[in-house]
Amino acid sequence: MLSPSLAQEIAGDTSAVIGFNVLITDAEGTVIGSGDSSRVGTFHEASVEVIRTKEPATHSASQAHLLRGVRPGVTLPLVTDGQAVGTVGITGTPAQVRRFGLLVKRQTEILLRESVMLRSRLLGERAAEKLLADIASYDPHVVESDSLEFRAAELGFDLRLRRVAVAFEVSVPPGPGTGARRPAAPPARDMALVRSELLRTVREVFADPQDIVAGTAPGWIGVLHRLPARSPVTSLADDCRRLIDVIAAQDGLRARAGIGEPASSVGGLHDSYQDACDALRLGARLAGDAPVARQAEDTPVRLIADLRVHQVLAAVGQPARNRLLARTAADLRAQPDWPVLRDTITAWCESGFNLVRASADLHIHRNTVVYRMNKIEQITGRPLRDHRSAMALYLACLADRLGNGVGPAH
Repeated sequence: MLSPSLAQEIAGDTSAVIGFNVLITDAEGTVIGSGDSSRVGTFHEASVEVIRTKEPATHSASQAHLLRGVRPGVTLPLVTDGQAVGTVGITGTPAQVRRFGLLVKRQTEILLRESVMLRSRLLGERAAEKLLADIASYDPHVVESDSLEFRAAELGFDLRLRRVAVAFEVSVPPGPGTGARRPAAPPARDMALVRSELLRTVREVFADPQDIVAGTAPGWIGVLHRLPARSPVTSLADDCRRLIDVIAAQDGLRARAGIGEPASSVGGLHDSYQDACDALRLGARLAGDAPVARQAEDTPVRLIADLRVHQVLAAVGQPARNRLLARTAADLRAQPDWPVLRDTITAWCESGFNLVRASADLHIHRNTVVYRMNKIEQITGRPLRDHRSAMALYLACLADRLGNGVGPAH
């Protein structure tokens, strides 16, 4: 359908270019766009026959005088998908304006098709956004999974396929210095266009017809990626890193990603998406507290499979984490080198209680690790080679890194 706003824009611009008044009607013969705004809303009788026959017509001054709302000139049908949706007329002596007729008709039809395609794409994007939002907030006690599967099928998506959720956060990177941010984008830059560009960039990487890509909030993009059979989730992490590099190169923006677990049901996709958001959130918190010796942890892509313990700790709440810290690591936290000691405990446990791997992870000599471990054991009175003691300290260290806990002891 040709919208009045688009018709008026086309008629006004084209009239200014060719020097003759251009008039556009709808399928009923009503003028919806004209270089002469006084004609908008009037009836153009000649258009009725042109729409019926889909053939152009010319009218001299004497012929136009006999028809309601018609002036001398040429009237041509606007046809899309084989259907006449309106007409375009050019006012003037037929011999003068006939040469413009076909050009104006084709240009108008091209703009009309582009408008229809854009409207269809926007409707598809909104439908995908709504579908992803409903999956993210899915509650089996409120909504039947069959209804979401049916809506997805109408959009061409089969929610029974094996998928994994990915959550992206895109932001302006901090500038140099002490937390200064980059200058704001120029006012002329349309942020809606930036969002559209980001979605297009994401879809270029997640190009499977079954990939569901949608904006979920300003600066947030969600993906339900179809995971091919026997394809590991780790390969998806590589795609995310590549996409993050592209976003940085093209738009100068910083992106982070969280990846959930594979699922093949509405309930499973809900959990996968929530896990992806948790991985993104926890990864950002851990990156903000990453020790200097372990800067590799400041990775822009996080898998929930690597953060399950962190997720559980975050779920128990701040008071429980505070008690864990107070009862387990209070004396250690009173030390001026607590971040270094915390780093050592974390590396010791995550290396499988292996001295060589822990020292390699920390990029220090093994004797330094032994010295630190001895210091930790003297302060706590607990042997780090006792796995239960080590794991209690490890959980306390993770709780401390998650933040929002008790203040640092002095």
